[in-house]
Amino acid sequence: MDELIKYAPDLAVGFLHNLQIAALCAVFSLILGTILVVMRVAPTPVLRAVGTVYVNVVRNTPLTLVLAFCALGLSDTLGLIFSDTPITNSFWLVVLGLSAYTATFVCEALRSGINTVPLGQAEAARAIGLTFSQSLRLIILPQAARSVIAPLGSVMIAMTKNTTVAIAAGYLAESAFVMRDTFDDTGVSIPIFLGLAAAFMAVTLPIGFFTGWLAKRMAVAR
Repeated sequence: MDELIKYAPDLAVGFLHNLQIAALCAVFSLILGTILVVMRVAPTPVLRAVGTVYVNVVRNTPLTLVLAFCALGLSDTLGLIFSDTPITNSFWLVVLGLSAYTATFVCEALRSGINTVPLGQAEAARAIGLTFSQSLRLIILPQAARSVIAPLGSVMIAMTKNTTVAIAAGYLAESAFVMRDTFDDTGVSIPIFLGLAAAFMAVTLPIGFFTGWLAKRMAVAR
């Protein structure tokens, strides 16, 4: 316990970095996931094919490989640089990789929600003259989003926990790296591990309870 108290400030700073990554990835993955689901259900075969390939490839690739590709492939090889400061550059590479990865799960959650919308509503939208984008934006997606609030909450919880593998993109400031560094210095692991696990539970459990409550409040009556 003494080690946990001694290293608590360093662990807290690392945990704050995890939360910053999670907050940015939540926004970007929801935006990209929505774009992907529009491509997945679009009437244009090319868009559907591109969306399907992206989702299937990225979703079935281990996250550590996605992050390593961002650091070694996009940044080191192709020269994608967000900042001249290495720690800032690696931070945004983690955000890029984790957002691109999480967006595939957001896409599939939304697509499952679209499948719950009765086909007759899409046909009725076309009957009154709405275009594909109008019917998707005004009628189908709002209902689909309300149907998958709980699954999206699970995706966000998984994404928050996935921030602990940011080291794969060379980001050496988040809590898991600090914890491992602390292990090397002290040789004491269990109190620090339990403390960090409790910190993550303090974030993920409220997300689960809130999305579960919101899903019941926003449930679509059919």
